Amino acid sequence: MQPGPLNLITDVAGLRVGNASDPALKSGTTVLTADRPFTASVAIHGGAPGTRETALLAPDKSAPGVDALVLSGGSAFGLAAAQGVMDALHVQGRGFEVFSARVPIVPAAIIFDLLNGGEKRWTVNPYPDLGARALAAADRTFAIGTQGAGAGGQTAQHKGGLGSASLVLADGTTVGALVAVNPMGSVTTSSGRHFHAAPYEVNAEFGGLGPDPQPSLALLPSRKVGAMAQQGNTTIAIVATDAALDKAQCNRLAVAAHDGIARAILPAHSPMDGDLVFAASMGDRPLIEPGAQLAMIGHAASLCLSRAIARAVWEAEPEPYDTLPAIRRELGLV
Repeated sequence: MQPGPLNLITDVAGLRVGNASDPALKSGTTVLTADRPFTASVAIHGGAPGTRETALLAPDKSAPGVDALVLSGGSAFGLAAAQGVMDALHVQGRGFEVFSARVPIVPAAIIFDLLNGGEKRWTVNPYPDLGARALAAADRTFAIGTQGAGAGGQTAQHKGGLGSASLVLADGTTVGALVAVNPMGSVTTSSGRHFHAAPYEVNAEFGGLGPDPQPSLALLPSRKVGAMAQQGNTTIAIVATDAALDKAQCNRLAVAAHDGIARAILPAHSPMDGDLVFAASMGDRPLIEPGAQLAMIGHAASLCLSRAIARAVWEAEPEPYDTLPAIRRELGLV
């Protein structure tokens, strides 16, 4: 397995991603979409999720596909980003057809970034506009780090961010991950200088720092708790593939991909995190051996997600009024 040409989720043909963020707000929104509806499901393993329209992604629900998936900052306020995306898609004539009506299907999930040093005293909720702007910016190439839904993310020790990664399997199937990183836990080891995801790194994509030469089961006291609140957490992600999966198979893919969170963040899936993974299929490559292929796609998705989490933190940029350091600044590399 090797990364795709972009090492982004958009190596899955047909997918596009757009970001919109506000540096003063220290928050933003990320939208994944395509030119046609795509199959999707979800697995929620955190104890404190914030979501919109995730129930219809269950395999037994009737909605056949979605028009976009939204990751956003803003806690519950950020769920309104999906409304901005939905309204813009409606203008484009997109959506689930119900007789003469069309209803865009736009599930969403949010992170809590309300206590990160940004200006949050708005009079009009900024997230519908951020959602519409992110959709308008959707393209095959997009920036990671302090961008979109990850613009206000924080880990236990460092700034979080938006990350992405991809892999192309031996049979040609492409798998990718997109993630907004804002966990209670730490993405780095107890030394603060090495990533938990180091064993899965490809081509020094998050610094080539390697595994910690003195690994420890200890966790450093959380800077995040000292800077804000224990409750302000969550890692939300999308994994995607060009393999033809139905909703039940997408659900299994989302479940498998959660291993990527657990490998990259310690601790993960806590009562204070809303850890969630959407899984999406563009349906272009029929499965020949469904069981074996789905197992390998799930494995690849978990690897992509671990790498994307570390890339998000590595690419984070220092900004005014940050309450936590960007890791490259702390290591003296920027």
